[in-house]
Amino acid sequence: MSNDRYVSPLSERYAGKEMQYIFSPDKKFRTWRKLWIALAETEKELGLPITDEQIEELKSHADDINYEVAKEREKKVRHDVMSHVYAYGQQCPKAKGIIHLGATSCYVGDNTDVILMAEALDIVKKKLVNVLSELAEFADEYKNQPTLAFTHFQPAQPTTVGKRATLWMQEFLMDLEDLDYVRGSLKLLGSKGTTGTQASFLELFDGDQETIDRIDPMIAKKMGFEACYPVSGQTYSRKVDTRVLNVLAGIAASAHKFSNDIRLLQHLKEVEEPFEKSQIGSSAMAYKRNPMRSERIASLSRYVMIDALNPAITSATQWFERTLDDSANKRLSIPEGFLAIDGILDLCLNVVDGLVVYPKVIEKRLMSELPFMATENIMMDAVKAGGDRQELHERIRELSMEAGKNVKEKGMDNNLLELIAADSAFGLDEAALKEAMDPAKYVGRAPQQVDMFLKEVMNPLLKENKEILGMTAEIHV
Repeated sequence: MSNDRYVSPLSERYAGKEMQYIFSPDKKFRTWRKLWIALAETEKELGLPITDEQIEELKSHADDINYEVAKEREKKVRHDVMSHVYAYGQQCPKAKGIIHLGATSCYVGDNTDVILMAEALDIVKKKLVNVLSELAEFADEYKNQPTLAFTHFQPAQPTTVGKRATLWMQEFLMDLEDLDYVRGSLKLLGSKGTTGTQASFLELFDGDQETIDRIDPMIAKKMGFEACYPVSGQTYSRKVDTRVLNVLAGIAASAHKFSNDIRLLQHLKEVEEPFEKSQIGSSAMAYKRNPMRSERIASLSRYVMIDALNPAITSATQWFERTLDDSANKRLSIPEGFLAIDGILDLCLNVVDGLVVYPKVIEKRLMSELPFMATENIMMDAVKAGGDRQELHERIRELSMEAGKNVKEKGMDNNLLELIAADSAFGLDEAALKEAMDPAKYVGRAPQQVDMFLKEVMNPLLKENKEILGMTAEIHV
């Protein structure tokens, strides 16, 4: 690696090799050649004077790209597509005259963009499904572990550690549904010419409308797609890029929420992300165990969410049949959005796989707050023993305020149970009160909700996608 020029951290530090290759020059230019072959085959099959020998010559050089020839040509003509047409023609002298026949640059450029986004979405789906699988195991393992829940980050009714994990899962599941929809809706541009009218094919096929109608479906099938967009200008609608990046932004938002919760729980010492034996948390404070993976998830997620604005603005500002102010932006925003989300999902896989739960810390915090939450049950027990509900309600309110003051102002433990036991109005001793302090009584249907969610939602999903399960993530730094 050269140390005297900028290198994107997305490739050096965050994204996996598989995703990096999808947006590499080699993948792009190999796809261009596949598209040129598909076009030539289609034109031959529809009656143009193209020979099998020419097709075979094109296929024989589909992968051994003469990059240096293309680079030198581009310096002269300042056009990347025509430079590669020239380079391909140098290798295929017999087929030279039929390469790119009837097409415009967007035939290879735009069709390749859609193909790469489709393949990249498949990688994103694989990693997202594996994150869901790991979270499902975690939720099942801790579905009965009571924990203090929070609203406004203030203590609220208890839940379970597993139930909280289902909240993360549900958001990732919504992202997966969006991904499947957008991935399933992707179509190729096809070959529609300079302004999308297919005028060049009217010339090539002598105005034969029925034959021209067969071109796009045949190209789509050869490239593994069901269809092409029925109408276009020179390019496919840039709204397609917007839809794709919005899927990535949705995943990023869910990952950010997940990572924030882990960071807060690590601060509370209840749950911790993986921390390796030789890992350094702080250059100054040797004892620190910072949630650096979760922080990195949040950091990259913000980038992806903001990056989604790029294709939206590009889509909104295209003029008529096309302008070229999309090109430089697309070269950055789409690959980098995918590279960043790839790194995010690798981090999520790594964090969930190594999450450490500390039940004793969780129990201690919950028990410090539980007396306040148990007051309704205590009041009902006292009413059954002959007390007046309204009077007891007022008395519990007063004692709760006193106990809260002791905790906040005097640094005492929560002594609400002691205060209630000492109050004759309740007629309950401390032993009877402590029996009401079983945390499992206060988590509602959280364990059952986890079971239902896993059985009815997650298990069918994981079964449907079993062929892509079982992956692990490699974290580079």
